[in-house]
Amino acid sequence: MPFNINTFKTNGLQFGGARPSLFEVIMTVPDGVSDLGVTDKLRFTCRASSIPAATIAPVEVPYFGRKIKLAGDRTFADWSVTVMNDEDFIVRKMFEQWSNIINNYEENLKTAISNEYKTRDAQVFQYAKNGGAPISAYNFIGLFPLEISAMDLDWDATNTIQTFNVTFAYDYWQSASIDGYPAIL
Repeated sequence: MPFNINTFKTNGLQFGGARPSLFEVIMTVPDGVSDLGVTDKLRFTCRASSIPAATIAPVEVPYFGRKIKLAGDRTFADWSVTVMNDEDFIVRKMFEQWSNIINNYEENLKTAISNEYKTRDAQVFQYAKNGGAPISAYNFIGLFPLEISAMDLDWDATNTIQTFNVTFAYDYWQSASIDGYPAIL
């Protein structure tokens, strides 16, 4: 088939393409961690995120010198967010408190009961260029922070806002339905 720009415009990115900058992250903190209004503030200060990879690793089965591949277990890559730090440090302090109930700084003990350190829900929503309702959503199940990154301090960084990253482990993510449209999964 010869190249035709009109065919591409009709069949390719019919809606103009999804924009990676039109998103928000909403997270509920687990019991034992003070919310302090962080849930709402995180929606506005989370400046970068991703939808992590989900990988099905093959299981190789040898047979007479040959190997066939069968579908194995699904694994999910860690999830990270980048947060803009405000002068109240409220979001940073919430993540530090959450990390502390998993493993206490002073006593090397877990203060959370059982798996209560895992949040019940976190979502990433993507929006269309015209605003309105989300066009895509992902739910993260069984989430907890693995790492709260360093925050750089630098006398040369006068016209920037301080940021930090938080990397999470989670049990799995799933695509959610939006406005009556079911998830494709």
